[in-house]
Amino acid sequence: MTSPAFTASPWLYLASQSPRRRQLLDQLGVRHELLLPDPDEDAESLETERPGESPEDYVQRVTLAKWEAAVARRARRAAQGGWLEAPILCADTTVALGSEILGKPGDTAHAAEMLARLSGQSHKVLTAVVVNGQLRLSVSHVQWRVLSPDEISRYVASGEPMGKAGAYAIQGRSGAWTQHMDGSYSGIMGLPLFETAELLKPLGWRF
Repeated sequence: MTSPAFTASPWLYLASQSPRRRQLLDQLGVRHELLLPDPDEDAESLETERPGESPEDYVQRVTLAKWEAAVARRARRAAQGGWLEAPILCADTTVALGSEILGKPGDTAHAAEMLARLSGQSHKVLTAVVVNGQLRLSVSHVQWRVLSPDEISRYVASGEPMGKAGAYAIQGRSGAWTQHMDGSYSGIMGLPLFETAELLKPLGWRF
């Protein structure tokens, strides 16, 4: 494990493997270095739902837990030498149909089932972002047109649904199904730019 390649201020650690979040930080001009889990970390266990938990409570709890894990990770690496002090940004996105959380599909059949349930429906996309313990929540509403079984099958076969909350990426092919959107497009992608900028301004960023 190596330390960040740059020290110029301001910059931050991004505790996420999402290429979309990297792309959105680049869009803001925010310099960042990845702070990814160690091989022995069980990062997926942090996303386990709790009985009766609302989508809003779930996504905020999970994001804070991931941020706390990232803080501990950076401290361990700093103790080994070379890792610098910098803000840590963490985010998590979930899709909700009513009060039900639709997470990442376990397999292609699960992805097809989720897409069929979202067909013709309005759903919420919630993204929480945490920087240095401060949290902001973005909630957006998305209305899809009715999908045919063939459209769902072809989309699942593309591989795009896998690893994504709600089994879709609005910046991908599923964007053609979106009749109406109310909220943050970047939040639906995985990192709400307005909320992120508001968290970073007190730390020295200017937008």
